[in-house]
Amino acid sequence: MIKVLFADDHEMVRIGVSAYLSAQPDIDIIAEADDGAPAVKLALELKPDIILMDLVMKEMDGIEATKKIIEAWPEAKIIIVTSFLDDEKVYPALEVGATSYLLKTSKADEIAKAIRATYNGQSILEPEVAGKIMHRMRNKNEILPHEQLTEREKEILLLIAKGKTNQEIADELFIALKTVKVHVSNVLGKLEVQDRTQAVIYAFQNKLV
Repeated sequence: MIKVLFADDHEMVRIGVSAYLSAQPDIDIIAEADDGAPAVKLALELKPDIILMDLVMKEMDGIEATKKIIEAWPEAKIIIVTSFLDDEKVYPALEVGATSYLLKTSKADEIAKAIRATYNGQSILEPEVAGKIMHRMRNKNEILPHEQLTEREKEILLLIAKGKTNQEIADELFIALKTVKVHVSNVLGKLEVQDRTQAVIYAFQNKLV
């Protein structure tokens, strides 16, 4: 029996998907979470075989929740199930350790098949996601570090260069402080710099601000 934790802030989505999956002879929904923080707590307590993770949730998003789970439990197998295909969601989710990436437009039986495949060590990606990754790999050696930044990350870098603190950035962009920290970490990583000061220097050197 494949034990599954399902994290999604839409109750009707959880009810519908859980009902179908629970009817499968080899899948057991052992817990549900309506936000990232309880998802992290439940994941580390219950150690499910598979975690179905929504990306956009009210307090802690799926990217940060995935990152926290993987940091504490590297063996976790997380399947992103979301409505979003933009680079700002896809790449960070995979970079922090998600195993598979599905869209909510996927049929219930497709989600069930992805659970089984991921459980057996495969990585299941939407065709559009796989295409994005292949394109990125082909062009990785041809682009500058800052060209890998998403639009949101560029916005964050600009605010860092203006001397804004994480809290000030969160207030200005109307996003959670923890989400800002994730973006800042991604910016530093993509620019291959150690801290905010080096990021600002990079930004000025490359005429980004």
